[in-house]
Amino acid sequence: MGLQTPPCNKHKVQPILKANNDTDEKDIGDQEQLVNPRSPPHSKISSDETYEAWMVEHPSALGSFDGMMKAAKGKKLVIFLDYDGTLSPIVNDPDSAFMSDEMRAAVHEVGKYFPTAIISGRSIDKVKKFVQLSNVYYAGSHGMDIMAPPRPVKANDGKHHNVNTDKKGNEVLFQPAKKFLPAIQKIFTELEKETRKIPGARVEDNKFCVSVHFRQVEEQDFKILEEKVKLILENYPEFRLSWGRKVMEVKPVIEWDKGDALEYFLETLGLNNTSDVLPMYIGDDKTDEDAFKVIRRIGQGYPIVVSSIPKETEASYSLHDPSEVLTFLLRLARWRKSSLSSRSVSQIWHTDHATL
Repeated sequence: MGLQTPPCNKHKVQPILKANNDTDEKDIGDQEQLVNPRSPPHSKISSDETYEAWMVEHPSALGSFDGMMKAAKGKKLVIFLDYDGTLSPIVNDPDSAFMSDEMRAAVHEVGKYFPTAIISGRSIDKVKKFVQLSNVYYAGSHGMDIMAPPRPVKANDGKHHNVNTDKKGNEVLFQPAKKFLPAIQKIFTELEKETRKIPGARVEDNKFCVSVHFRQVEEQDFKILEEKVKLILENYPEFRLSWGRKVMEVKPVIEWDKGDALEYFLETLGLNNTSDVLPMYIGDDKTDEDAFKVIRRIGQGYPIVVSSIPKETEASYSLHDPSEVLTFLLRLARWRKSSLSSRSVSQIWHTDHATL
């Protein structure tokens, strides 16, 4: 039996479990601005009243927790988490986006009871350095760089078989955009050179994508920055420009995103094609929408957006900010622990997640 739609949720698509298209880039809203993410960095945000109305369509995952877990009883939850803006606050300096010790402990606790993966736009090395946990899986570069359990797998489109064991031999690296690495490095070098004189602009090498941060760029310099980025990309037709939270993302044009990464994890964990698995994805960025769409297509699971403002989203539930994410994760771990009080953690993994 599927989860019931929250009474207040009138979203046109049933949000979770079998119960009772891409938006044009120029119309995509930023987490901090309801208008165009291409607009200057100092736009106004919406009112509390508008947010409350939006919450009717996307109720709080905390307020809905009991109902969600009631429907999840006897199912296998698989947890997917974004990093920036979800596990850590959004900060001016990308290198200072540290998660708190409390958040790290909460994610570790969740990882003890559920298969857990962090899917970030950062390079996999950077996100691992931030998180510092060994009981979760990682995907960097918006899902284009994956460390997953060693299990033979075929990608959804039958392509991209760049799978290698790591130095320890107990995990595999899946890198569908590996052939683009030389071009990515050239783009990164050119962007660094061309944006150096724009105050506040920051170019970040995330291995399989390049991020151009404009959070600290003044309004009068923003258009100049955007034009420089677009001019460079004219020489690289195999790459495209997308938008996130005060950041322009340069990515290779391949059919792979965070939604594909979610499906890859489910397949490598042996948890795809089964009606008793519920994927839960918590994220705040436009790129997380691809994962939300996959959960909706599967027809069961919990897509949860982290947002302090109303925004277009495929998520069914919401959390206001990383502090609410922390509360939710702690509650999730406590729920699982109490529901399995008569069984050891070892038994949980061997029985419920024998495929790991």
